[in-house]
Amino acid sequence: MEKRETFSSRLGFVLISAGCAIGLGNVWRFPYITGKYGGAAFVLLYLLFLIILGLPVMVMELAVGRSSQRSIALSFQRLEPKGTKWHWYSYVGFAGNYLLMMFYTVIAGWLLYYFVEMLRGSFTGLDAEGVAGIFGGLLSQPVTMTVYMTIVIAIGMLVCAQGLRNGVERVNKVMMLCLLALMVVLAVNSVLLPGAGEGLAFYLKPNFRNLVYDGEGNWILGEAVFAAMGQAFFTLSLGIGAIAIFGSYIGKEHRLAGEALRIGVLDTCVAFVAGLIIFPACSAFGVSTGEGPALVFVTLPNIFNAMPMGRLWGGLFFLFLSFAALSTVIAVFENIISFTMDRWGLSRKKAVLINLIGIFLLSMPCVLGSNLWSGFTILGMDVSGIEDFLVSQNILPLGSLVYLLFCTSKKGWGWNRFLAEANTGDGLAFPKAVRFYVSYILPLIVLFIFVMGYWNQFGS
Repeated sequence: MEKRETFSSRLGFVLISAGCAIGLGNVWRFPYITGKYGGAAFVLLYLLFLIILGLPVMVMELAVGRSSQRSIALSFQRLEPKGTKWHWYSYVGFAGNYLLMMFYTVIAGWLLYYFVEMLRGSFTGLDAEGVAGIFGGLLSQPVTMTVYMTIVIAIGMLVCAQGLRNGVERVNKVMMLCLLALMVVLAVNSVLLPGAGEGLAFYLKPNFRNLVYDGEGNWILGEAVFAAMGQAFFTLSLGIGAIAIFGSYIGKEHRLAGEALRIGVLDTCVAFVAGLIIFPACSAFGVSTGEGPALVFVTLPNIFNAMPMGRLWGGLFFLFLSFAALSTVIAVFENIISFTMDRWGLSRKKAVLINLIGIFLLSMPCVLGSNLWSGFTILGMDVSGIEDFLVSQNILPLGSLVYLLFCTSKKGWGWNRFLAEANTGDGLAFPKAVRFYVSYILPLIVLFIFVMGYWNQFGS
């Protein structure tokens, strides 16, 4: 059997695994829901759920990957008891990776476009309506969107074609370190803006009344708890094997709870510092944190327009966002390519070529869904909305549930085998005392998140 590639360093493993988890949700969703549900008090609630929800599932994904030494294509087959069908999920997980990239590459293309346009000065002198018009204009141009989407796919596949160490690890190390440096520079600039103090206090000084009641006195604690659960759960990209693949590339020198904690801390730091960039800036210029794409593509360009040297700061911000998006793209591409290699025995270069074509073709509906196919909807959702819903509200929670049950059930890999793998090596041990919690309570919480996702989408 061909010797499996491994990371050249522990730092490389942590950075690329964190790069997979770190994405646009850290930048536009985390600040938005933090602003909506109480600021600093919400951050504390989020951190609690990250520890009790996200990290246990991450340890299980890493354990399955490291023990099997294979991607999601064959990991369940290698570990499952004879005659069981856990491996059927591998195709669902693979589909989840593809679905994620079908809209994520398009959004990453938007960020590259904004980086270029910000440096060109296209936003200079525009009012709020003019800035919003640039975003609307981009969505109406399928050729421009296709060009930038193609650039993203080409960069990701070119990196993956070089192999794990020479391509994925080396490029992600540089990109993640640049991303972290850019964040620090942008955060310092925002914090020093005149009028930033109010936003900074809201973000850093807990006021638990803001967590319980909104500005109009309405009780929102239940919504806030679910929002914190969802953000803590979805931020780590669990359930589709995108974390397990990097577990398959590491040795057994270190226990996996410590590795998962490092990845979670880095992911959280990026989200936290994104808040340090956005809240003080929004406070300084008296604007709302906005929601979703509007925050990044409409609200923040208006702020950069009003800043001294705003063209420079805007360019750096969209460069940082591009790095965040590309780190996720490269990490998920590696999982897709590894699946193809493991399942069908293809060489890396053949797997890259096949998936490059496949992802390009399957990303086109998302491009066209904003313009030529804008009238196409299913249950009120456009093309990108459908793809996002299938991944975020279906495959991620159900996939995480599969990993949970596989690692704790006697009919799966089993608790003892999982615990032995997770606690092999030096470092922080996964506690035996949480067996009842992860076997019975955590699966119910994941099911609750799954059901509530449907309620939020289709409920009254």
